[in-house]
Amino acid sequence: MLVVAVLLAGGGAVPVSAAGGPPKPTRDIACAVGSHPESMQGRAPARDYRTGRAALGYTCNATQVSHIGDSGGYRTYRYVDSQHHVCGFYDSTLLFPLNLFTDPANTGVWVLDMTNPKHPVHVDTLRTPAMQTPHESFSLNAKRGLIAAVSANPVWYPGVVDIYDVHTDCRAPALLSSLPVGVLGHEGSFSPDGKTYWSSGLSSKTLTAVDVTNPREPMAVWVGHDWRIHGLNLSDDGKTLYGAGTSGDAGLIELDVSQVQKRVMNPTVSEITRLRWPEVSIPQTELPITIKGHPYLIDIDEFGAGGSSGPVGAARIIDIARPRKPRVVSNIRLAVNNKPTDPGLLGDPNANSSLAGYAGHYCGVPTRVEPGIVACSFIASGLRVFDIHDPYHPKEIAYFNKPQVNPLYSGGSPRGAYAMSQPAFDVKRGDIWYTDGNSGFYVVHVSSWTR
Repeated sequence: MLVVAVLLAGGGAVPVSAAGGPPKPTRDIACAVGSHPESMQGRAPARDYRTGRAALGYTCNATQVSHIGDSGGYRTYRYVDSQHHVCGFYDSTLLFPLNLFTDPANTGVWVLDMTNPKHPVHVDTLRTPAMQTPHESFSLNAKRGLIAAVSANPVWYPGVVDIYDVHTDCRAPALLSSLPVGVLGHEGSFSPDGKTYWSSGLSSKTLTAVDVTNPREPMAVWVGHDWRIHGLNLSDDGKTLYGAGTSGDAGLIELDVSQVQKRVMNPTVSEITRLRWPEVSIPQTELPITIKGHPYLIDIDEFGAGGSSGPVGAARIIDIARPRKPRVVSNIRLAVNNKPTDPGLLGDPNANSSLAGYAGHYCGVPTRVEPGIVACSFIASGLRVFDIHDPYHPKEIAYFNKPQVNPLYSGGSPRGAYAMSQPAFDVKRGDIWYTDGNSGFYVVHVSSWTR
């Protein structure tokens, strides 16, 4: 089997991709006493629902601290305001307006008082146009204390952008503006300085920079139509956009957006480079991080499972020290990701869906500099936590998967897990917050998390 590898400074080699099949699964560590480990990395077998085993959940070095709600979406955030109130925010729906028929009381962005993480308190629900249907665009800028979203769906919606202030009292977000300045919406993210909100239309091939310097009067300052950008993040200086390209643009797309950041009149955005990997499915987002002074991206692909023709892309770490020559240095994937068409696995709840199944969706890090870990939502495999102190040799150190065994809204069949959200972190406590689309918001303590 031909293996493409990169050489380490010490002379070793790290398998990156193989011509005869997908990269090997990420190695894991032993589970502590009290865990409820899986029989295969990432799997929740159908037989476990029949025997009652699935009701226990699948855990390794992770325990549930608390839980609230019965649905969840794509982004979860933790924020401490100027008065030291601790809040949690998350979008509550995977696909609006379908949720109106199943759970109409819970649509919108939930606001939680997290003073005591053992007892989350639901204090508000934001239901302005974009917050009602943010899809994958709900974003927090902690520096300025702003949350925002663009009205969005899997294709696009008219781009109403809602902006709220949470700096003064995060328990009661104050609406600053709700205006159609995002052009079309699917995903969205703030620049690190919180002065630009970027809206991507995906299927419309639109990418819009919205100036939110004055969040009461946002305005579009640039609109592009040259790239099919999915998720995106910006470099710390706001001058480089790391886009997850899809369809014919599948892979990493780096853009020079420095003129937008500087507010040059009639700015020009140019492409820096692209990178594609053999097992690419649908790239979801790119997270810039620094480890020992060296710049990397955490990338994760979504979908590709459920017997679909495409591969399970899962996740990877990309070296971006040379901006025009990025390279994959390691992969982050589960054993179950390497068997997407296995007939036995396709019989597992939620596994045979090409829009879910045993595949990845979102990752998050506790900090961009020396994050130590990355936590990723792997849909039917739940929340997965990986040690990335050595970016060439990531290892799985914990997981928490609480499959939904209640057949409600599923034709009498178990629904399994539907973990799609970007996680949030309580570093001091060693806790991770995330949502599952089928069962709500969780606070999970990770005993193996070392900083």
